[in-house]
Amino acid sequence: MEKFKMVLDIATKQNSLGFGAVALVTAGGEQFFSVAMFSCPCNDLNFVYGMVFLLVPALALLLLGYILSKKTWKTLTGVCQRRAALCRWRRLTVICTALFQVSSTALVAPASWIAVALINGKFYECAMTGTNVTAYNKYLCGEKGSRLQCQQELYRLPCGTGNSVPQLDRQDVLLTLKAQSQILGWLLVASIMLSSLLLTCVARCTSPISYLQIRFWRDYVHEESSLMDSYTTKHAKQLAERNVKSFFNKISPEEIVTPSNKDWEKISSLYTFSTKDNYYSTLHRAVEDSQEADNGMIRLTSVKSNDSAGHTPAVLSFVDDGSV
Repeated sequence: MEKFKMVLDIATKQNSLGFGAVALVTAGGEQFFSVAMFSCPCNDLNFVYGMVFLLVPALALLLLGYILSKKTWKTLTGVCQRRAALCRWRRLTVICTALFQVSSTALVAPASWIAVALINGKFYECAMTGTNVTAYNKYLCGEKGSRLQCQQELYRLPCGTGNSVPQLDRQDVLLTLKAQSQILGWLLVASIMLSSLLLTCVARCTSPISYLQIRFWRDYVHEESSLMDSYTTKHAKQLAERNVKSFFNKISPEEIVTPSNKDWEKISSLYTFSTKDNYYSTLHRAVEDSQEADNGMIRLTSVKSNDSAGHTPAVLSFVDDGSV
């Protein structure tokens, strides 16, 4: 568990290393499934069985990526109750942008699963032998063979139990299927890498801040998220202990200052970049606004209205992610 938490911490602090770690863990999981759990039935269930192992774990990993992302819940929590002054279409645009950023991260694990599974070839072989493909008939029965017999022999190819098919012909069909699977797998890997490179280049080219500031910003977000988690746990424990002691000992509770609902709402909203301010998170902005309000300064925009109407560059998509 500690090693898994360490991988997640790395993924939070450095996206490139995190993506690589997620891909390696996913590849290891695929190897375990293909060796320990996968067993092609070698009958008319081949196609369904192979596609289930190829696609259903990828779907589960995609949903898990959405569940583990803080930005998903920052976007959706209370969205049906908000009555901001922002128009409905603009609010929908903000939500769709945030979900697209979450999806780009959540797709790493399922895409890695499908790519590794295709390169391995076992799932694809099982699935394709369950389809009614006449292209392999010449290897199985020749031109005079029975169509039903050919289909039955095709079902049994992954298990190697066909009696009337020569060993060399069986290997030819399996090698053809494995070659097709590996071609699709490597094309998928190349497509993922190319898409990731293009998106990264576009995000960096349109970045309003420098490379070194992005690195500093990423480190700040990581440290703030870690401290926020630890301090929230500590503060919640103090408040719980105070209430329990007051209840059982029948004494007046100690005074503990807890942020109001409005304060929680300010730091829970999605971050919005502004070239006029030098804020690195919604918490940073809320603290600075509170300090200026205490000093008697009046700001024309609030955190809520600024977050709703602004725009965050794609290069700063990590700001709202925090730790998993």
